[in-house]
Amino acid sequence: MKTSTREFADVTRDETSLRRFLHGLPGVDAVGVEQRSAGLGTRSIKKASKMHAIDLAISMVDLTTLEGADTPGKVRSLCAKARRPDPDRPEVPKVAAVCVYPDMVETAVAEVSGTGVGVASVATAFPSGRSSLRIKIADTEFAVEAGATEIDMVIDRGAFLSGQYGRVFDEIRTIKAACGNARLKVILETGELATYDNVRRASWLALLAGGDFIKTSTGKVSPAATLPVTHVMLQAVHDWHAATGEPRGVKPAGGIRTTKDAIRYLVAVNEVAGPRWLDPRLFRFGASSLLNDLLMQRRTQLEGHYSGPDYVTVD
Repeated sequence: MKTSTREFADVTRDETSLRRFLHGLPGVDAVGVEQRSAGLGTRSIKKASKMHAIDLAISMVDLTTLEGADTPGKVRSLCAKARRPDPDRPEVPKVAAVCVYPDMVETAVAEVSGTGVGVASVATAFPSGRSSLRIKIADTEFAVEAGATEIDMVIDRGAFLSGQYGRVFDEIRTIKAACGNARLKVILETGELATYDNVRRASWLALLAGGDFIKTSTGKVSPAATLPVTHVMLQAVHDWHAATGEPRGVKPAGGIRTTKDAIRYLVAVNEVAGPRWLDPRLFRFGASSLLNDLLMQRRTQLEGHYSGPDYVTVD
């Protein structure tokens, strides 16, 4: 029998119950998860399957620009690439979304309207998360009102690491309410969580609070996404689905730059979460440079020779 999210209300009714549940989760076998991730990373796939994997990976990209020097012109260029990643090959799938700061959402929305490309916005005092809840709510509402279809929030890692699970839970739930119809991706910043057990607890905390996706990183902290950490998060959404029947997504972000890397992650998705998660609605890559390599490798598969970076647009 599935456990409805309502039945998790007892788990989240107070700090003591939440702590008991999170610390009652099975511990992560660090050696085992690293060995399994390494093994999955060595899988080889045939040429026809590789083309499918490349196109699937392209369709899962959140094409991202999160720099202080971002301009409307840069965002328009990014959106043009999102709509048609390879101008010479219209059969190449569009990406899942563009990801920008809140003040650039309106520009992005105007550029991708009607194309099926989503607009994700970071919020909640990204990347540090160091601000008041009032400011975080306003940040989120500003992005949603500008047309963002997805919000990427950051958790308060200081609160989490000091054991204030109820505070983190309440903040995620509040931001989820502020999202309205926009989907919420909860950034754990796994590079600051120190242990796989903390990653598992933070993953479950975000799922309990209503996060539609759990996301590894802001891309501003090293290490960012790693295969073992993503493995732990994929296991969390698999277990959540087994318990509740609700599918939730995973988004590794930061440090995934090559087609070989992307395919390793897709293999892990299939093996750990399951084939259902091989879908942009449930798995994303937070990336900027990855798309270029995917496009170059796609041309190589079709043309039999390496095209080089001059044959794709520069972000």
